[in-house]
Amino acid sequence: MQVVLAIIIAAALVALSYVIGHRVKNLVKDEPYECGISPTGDARGRFSVKFYLVAMLFILFDIEAIFLYPWAVVYKQLKMFAFLEMLVFVILILAGFFFIWKKGVLDWAHLEKDPLEKAHFEKADLERAQLEKGRHAA
Repeated sequence: MQVVLAIIIAAALVALSYVIGHRVKNLVKDEPYECGISPTGDARGRFSVKFYLVAMLFILFDIEAIFLYPWAVVYKQLKMFAFLEMLVFVILILAGFFFIWKKGVLDWAHLEKDPLEKAHFEKADLERAQLEKGRHAA
């Protein structure tokens, strides 16, 4: 009964918004919304490799934290086997950490843009400025 009532209410809300909703089609409404900031570039822009390396760093240490808790819970029961198992695990985690450290992921002070990426964003900014200029003139 409750599921049927929930489906009816959901369908009624969608139908009501469709019937009484105000539909405006223009260039501004068709633009993607990015938290109130005018979008720059396009969605197919290239990401720096550092972005993916930071993602690897996050996943690496997130997984480590997930596995440390259950290990700590059963450590007394497994004794030396658990210690050696976790030692191998931590060595592998540290190997990944030193890999990304060597790649310079943690060096945020030396962020240099790729010249091709910089040119791409400058071109997109210029196109956007021309579009807005044309919009304001109309």
